[in-house]
Amino acid sequence: MELPGTARVLLAALAGSGVLHLVRPRTFEWLVPPELGDARSWVTASGLAELGAAALMAVPATRRAGGWAAAGLLVAFVPAHLHTFRVVPRRAVPLAVAAVRLPLQAPLVRVALRVARG
Repeated sequence: MELPGTARVLLAALAGSGVLHLVRPRTFEWLVPPELGDARSWVTASGLAELGAAALMAVPATRRAGGWAAAGLLVAFVPAHLHTFRVVPRRAVPLAVAAVRLPLQAPLVRVALRVARG
């Protein structure tokens, strides 16, 4: 079965983000709430998890597991998105970017769940 277009976009986004997490971890460290501990470890782990979910989604035999993994990751990222409101500069553009990112999680989770449900 071919992967639908929206699921391909999600797969590419997860793979690209996973690579960026590993290649440029400092870009993401500020997103990790300090209550979670060492930011570098979280960034590395989340990058590997994103790559793993993307790889699972890419293979028809493991696609459903990849969809569940992607949905779980996207939900797990919500605290980081909420944390941005605590640390982002109180200026229009950074606040707007933070405000747009959070609700984007919902359609991404829906796409991942569609993949998970086959």
